[in-house]
Amino acid sequence: MSSVTVLGAGQWGTTMAQVLVDAGNEVLLWGRNQETVDEINGSHTNSRYLHDIVLPTGLKATSNIEAAMANSAIYVIAIPAQTLRENLAIWRPLISSQARLVSTIKGIEVATYMRMTEVLHEVLGIDEKRLAIVTGPNLANELILRQPAGAVAASASSEFAHEVQNLFSTPYYRVYLSQDVVGCEMAGAIKGVIALAVGMAVGMGLGENTQAMLITRGLNEVARLGAAHGADPLSVAGLAGMGDLVASCSSALSRNRSFGEALGYGGTMEYARSHVSKTIEGVASAGAVVEIAHRVGVEVPIIEAVADVVKGTLTPLQALHRLMEISTRAEDFIK
Repeated sequence: MSSVTVLGAGQWGTTMAQVLVDAGNEVLLWGRNQETVDEINGSHTNSRYLHDIVLPTGLKATSNIEAAMANSAIYVIAIPAQTLRENLAIWRPLISSQARLVSTIKGIEVATYMRMTEVLHEVLGIDEKRLAIVTGPNLANELILRQPAGAVAASASSEFAHEVQNLFSTPYYRVYLSQDVVGCEMAGAIKGVIALAVGMAVGMGLGENTQAMLITRGLNEVARLGAAHGADPLSVAGLAGMGDLVASCSSALSRNRSFGEALGYGGTMEYARSHVSKTIEGVASAGAVVEIAHRVGVEVPIIEAVADVVKGTLTPLQALHRLMEISTRAEDFIK
C-alpha cells in the first residue's frame, strides 16, 4: 500500500482519487473549496461534480495544502492545464525533495506552448525520471462508475512507469506502460481540438461520414505532429492516441465534443460559452497547437480551422468549406 496525494478535487481529480483508493492506496485529496472537502469527508459525495455518486469511505480530503504535501512524496496532479504554472509557484516550497509527480492533465500551456511535464520540469527543476503521466480514453462520468477502462502510464523512467502502473491498477482500470512521454502527452493534448471539430460537425447536423473523416484525418495530424517531435508512432495508434481520440470525439460525455456541438449549432463562441460553461482545454489549446505545428513545419488543416473558429475569424460552416477545398494527397499515416 502506498500513500498518495491527489491535487485537485474536481470531477477528474475525485475520479482519479477513487481509482487510487480502489487500487489499495491511502489517498488524501486536496481541494480549494472547503464545502466540497467537508462533503467528501462527511457524506462521501462530491455533488458539485459527481452528483449522487458515493465515494469510498477510505478517501480523505483536505483544503490545507501544507497537510496535503506532507502526506506523501507521490503527487497526482488533476487541475486545469492553464492554472498549473501558477499553482506550482505556490506549491514549490512545500514539495518534497524526493517528490515524484504524476500528471493527469491534458493540454498545452498557451503562454509557452509547453506540455504539462515540460512545465513541471521547468518550474520545479525536477528530474524527468521522477515525472510521469497517466492518459487515455478515460471519461470521468464512466470511470467513476467503475466501468472497464484502459490507460497508459508513461515516464522516462521505466521503474517509475511500473510504479505508477501498480498505483492505478484495479480490476476495472487496466494500465499499460510506455516511455514515450512526448507522444502520449501530445496525443492527449491535441485530441481535444479534434473533438471540437467533430462536435461542430454534429452540431451542424452532419452525419457519420463527416465525423469519420474528421477523426481519421485528425489522427493523421496528431501522428505527423508527434513524429516531428520524435514520438513513437505506436503511441498514436494506441490508447493514448487513437483510444483517447475515439472516446473524446464519439461521446456526449466529452466536454470538447459537447462544446463543439454547441459551437456548430449556434455558430459562435458566444453561443457555445453560454450553453457549456465548463473548462474546455481544446478551446484553450487550439492556437498553441497550431503554433507548435508551424514551428516544425507540419500542416494541420483541421486544427488550424478549429483555432480560427475559436478566434472568431471563421464560422464553423466556413471552416468545413475550407477543409473540403484542401488538395488531397497520399493517405500515408505519417508523411
